[in-house]
Amino acid sequence: MNSQDKRPKILIVDDSLNNIEVLSNILGKGYSTRFASDGSEALALIGRDAPDLILLDVVMPGIDGFEVCKQLKANLATRDIPVIFLTSLDSAVDEECGLSLGAEDFIHKPASAPVVLARVRNHLALATTRRELKQHNDNLEQLVAERTAELFRKDRQLIAAQSSIIAAFCALAEVRDNETGNHIRRTQRYVQLLAERLRTNARYSLTDGAIELLFKSAPLHDIGKVAIPDAILLKPGKLSPDEWTIMKTHCAEGRSAILSAARDFGDSDWSFLNYAVEIAYCHHERWDGAGYPQGLSGEQIPLSARLMAVADVYDALISKRVYKEAYPHEEAVRLIAKGRGTHFDPDVADAFLAIAEAFDETAQRYRDVGDAKPAMETKAHSLSAKS
Repeated sequence: MNSQDKRPKILIVDDSLNNIEVLSNILGKGYSTRFASDGSEALALIGRDAPDLILLDVVMPGIDGFEVCKQLKANLATRDIPVIFLTSLDSAVDEECGLSLGAEDFIHKPASAPVVLARVRNHLALATTRRELKQHNDNLEQLVAERTAELFRKDRQLIAAQSSIIAAFCALAEVRDNETGNHIRRTQRYVQLLAERLRTNARYSLTDGAIELLFKSAPLHDIGKVAIPDAILLKPGKLSPDEWTIMKTHCAEGRSAILSAARDFGDSDWSFLNYAVEIAYCHHERWDGAGYPQGLSGEQIPLSARLMAVADVYDALISKRVYKEAYPHEEAVRLIAKGRGTHFDPDVADAFLAIAEAFDETAQRYRDVGDAKPAMETKAHSLSAKS
């Protein structure tokens, strides 16, 4: 067959040469026609060069039309080729059988030219539409797969960038702060433990993503200390009132540093720093409004900062400093409970009390090694300001 022939290809399968001639004359020159006189020959021809439509006699010697149709529809390569049965059978059961095998239509013999032309034209058009729709869907699926892969790649890059930025901030904080790096690790995990405990509290609706961001952001709670002069930050003795005023500015300094970094990136993807801003600025606020720097109270204080407040004070209590010995875990728990509803959000304090043993396990896992470093504050200052 001429490969340049653009006419639709029709395969006529009938054991009667007379029927083949009639159908060929009806189809005329508008179609490229081929012929087969039995089922085996038809299947062989289709295997070599699939037609666009098949006119298939039902009653033939050897493999009948129903079996040919069954085999075609079971084959992924040929199942979408429209099959129109040619039959002299009038039984509705025969038609039901043929249609159940996947045939598109029936034409009853003797064939009527208008009926043959109409059925062939309609089913070719329908097959073309189906192919185009399938191709369109395949293209969409490929596009979705490519876009999804690209989004995953960008997400991985973003997560890596987020982690790198936070790690850089933390490294800077550890170099300047007189606290140990383990304080950062402990408080980070305390915040994670509290958030996971509160996950089921309908007031907070903490998702996996939110908990992950809280975990990443917690180490930045004291990043503002990089702006505090060494003479104050590293002072081993009691701070004067003026020095204490300066020390308290580390909350605002931390907020400014993180916001500045976010603005430099200038992209909404850096909204992950929102929690870091809240924690750095508000983790010394108190539930009763007696904290700093804004004197916020109750739910005016961001949840992230309320979590950090408990984590930070607990770690200050159990840590050895120049001005005090480390408090036993049980005493730290008692003091947190005492601060419920005054220093701490009652829900967060209750969450802490429910998982206090997990805090102790975390503290033991990341306990400090060696002597304590000089403390920045004396015992006269609130424990909430010590880390």
